[in-house]
Amino acid sequence: MSAITQRLELRQSQSLAMTQQLQQSIKLLQMSSQEVAEFVEEELEKNPLLAAEESEPEAKEESSESEAKDGDDDSPQAAKIDDDWRDDTVYESEQYEARNNNSSNNFEDSESFESYTASKKSLREHLLEQLNLNILDPSERIIGTHLIDLVDESGYIKEDPAGIAAMLDCPSELIEATFAKLHTFEPTGICARNLGECLAIQLREKNRLDPAMQIMLNNLDLVGKNDLTALGKICGLEIDDIYDMCKEIRSLNPRPASDFAYEEAQAIIPDIFLKREVNDSWKVELNSDSLPKLLVNRQYYTQISGKTRDKQEKKYLSEQLASASWLVKALDSRANTILKVATEIVKQQDAFFRYGIKYLRPLTLKEVAANVELHESTVSRVTTSKYMLTGRGTYELKYFFNACLQSSSGGEGYSNKTVQHLIKELVDNEQDNILSDDAIAALLQDRGIDIARRTVAKYRDIIGIASSATRKRNKKSG
Repeated sequence: MSAITQRLELRQSQSLAMTQQLQQSIKLLQMSSQEVAEFVEEELEKNPLLAAEESEPEAKEESSESEAKDGDDDSPQAAKIDDDWRDDTVYESEQYEARNNNSSNNFEDSESFESYTASKKSLREHLLEQLNLNILDPSERIIGTHLIDLVDESGYIKEDPAGIAAMLDCPSELIEATFAKLHTFEPTGICARNLGECLAIQLREKNRLDPAMQIMLNNLDLVGKNDLTALGKICGLEIDDIYDMCKEIRSLNPRPASDFAYEEAQAIIPDIFLKREVNDSWKVELNSDSLPKLLVNRQYYTQISGKTRDKQEKKYLSEQLASASWLVKALDSRANTILKVATEIVKQQDAFFRYGIKYLRPLTLKEVAANVELHESTVSRVTTSKYMLTGRGTYELKYFFNACLQSSSGGEGYSNKTVQHLIKELVDNEQDNILSDDAIAALLQDRGIDIARRTVAKYRDIIGIASSATRKRNKKSG
């Protein structure tokens, strides 16, 4: 056996040593605008050579006396219901107060009010979690996210569905289908468009929405007047039955969002604005309000360094000057990178912005990275938690990247989201002839999409469409 000995060897090797500033630059790319603002605030406190650039205050017109007036609702549902219940969802009955008082919202106990509200989940977060779990169709997800952003402090969506359909350039039937799915979310009655619909959702959940109860909901003005005789004639029921039904209606919650702190919901601050120019081209610009404006106070550095004799103090000032200069450059580089990537995305998805979801083309991080001459991981970081405000709504930049199905003609491929949308269109337009997965695959192949039957089945399951056999049974039973 050979003896084990110690010896010294010299070896050369290469390794990537990331400096602290390089690591921080990478983190800055991935931060959202709010996270960057918080980081900058911390740096301003730590570094005496950093200064926030003061923007000139905008001139604001002072109006004389302006009174905020609540919009009047002329619908029958606007009628007062026993002085406790209104269509603006003010609900202060003893029963509702008792229900709230019995909840765990006792702020006088061990936790302060501030700590409670800081940890409580917002309504928007609660609804988006359910959206991601229950809605898989990309078109309905876009619509669902837009609708959730319209929910008011009481839990209602009062925007005109026709206006939403026009803005998103999608059929009104798709808006209604998305509304129907949102109405299955918790809390029960959320995303209703009026008081009657909110109560109907809650009654349906309890399996109590019979024809007589629906008539009651259609005549909430009479319920508000407590006109039991008129309700009895309309419903064809005895006064005692009408009284019990009114009591049941009043036990419902007309404010489904009441358990959530509406103030906590924060609007998304877009990082990019997309506007259409007069010549029909696109203008991509950064949101200047979301960009921190920092300056290096070199004048202060010159004054202090000239009076400093201590080596440690000079070293500290030099380090702070280098740190401040680096941060200003890093923020400028971050902004330019975001703009460069967003501009390329708009270029690649031009048809989507012009014509809607059906024209979303397949796009990968690698393709964008190659076109803007950046690393793929850099593009991934830049598109994380960054949002673009467009004429069709606000989208996270990540949304525009999706898988690709090849074209049978050898041309440009098709986005998987586009194919899913086409499958849904084919099924929605079925008449007497229910399409099998093979038939759908054949129709898509006629359009130049190279797709197999099993892929059709997979996408059909993703967007929640039943099999052809199930659809046939449902059609016969319907």
